[in-house]
Amino acid sequence: MRASTTSATDITRPGNRTVALGVAAIVALLVVAGVLLFINLPDADAFNQRVERIFVENDDLTSQAEIKLLEILALSGTAFSETLRSYRMVIFVLLVFATALLVTALAILVMLVALNRRLSEIERSGIQVSSLVISRAERKVYLNDMEFTLTEAVAETLAVLAEARMDDEILSGAQIEAMISGRRADDCDEASGATRIKRLRDMLGNQLVSELLVRNIARQGYTLSIDKRVIKMV
Repeated sequence: MRASTTSATDITRPGNRTVALGVAAIVALLVVAGVLLFINLPDADAFNQRVERIFVENDDLTSQAEIKLLEILALSGTAFSETLRSYRMVIFVLLVFATALLVTALAILVMLVALNRRLSEIERSGIQVSSLVISRAERKVYLNDMEFTLTEAVAETLAVLAEARMDDEILSGAQIEAMISGRRADDCDEASGATRIKRLRDMLGNQLVSELLVRNIARQGYTLSIDKRVIKMV
């Protein structure tokens, strides 16, 4: 059966469409909200127009005090107009900031969803290893483009697992301990092999790599979850 492969482009394509639709929806909603807000705001010259009507409709206001009052109203209308214009600018800037923040939040959310999907794909299929070279003499492991220097005991543990993987075998903790120590499996403790596996994972360091490289199959044992054809012993 032909193995199915999932590329990063295939995974991120739905996320890109979601981002585009989300950004369009956010911008559309904020544009509608902004238009409705600016339509319902009073006109900046509304106060001045009212004062002008007072001047036109009250020609009999001729005393000095009445004229002074009208002048004060006119100045107040001008101040109100300038304040309202500044409010409009502040509202516009806030809407722009709100749009930017919502778009950024949506993009981050989609990136997290895509990352979680990618991690789920990795967990289901195992780590994608193109090359695993084990050098017993140098006690080094070359995993793709990563190099690990191991202790002798840890290197032997990984070598035993690699040999078992090439033979399509799954080893229990007791079997691992027996192959390394040279004793019979019946005389070895399961916990000893589990301890060796733990030391191997700790030595590899990267939790994602170690957990996906060395798989623990319930009630069966341990194995390397990689293609046996990429393993090379030197």
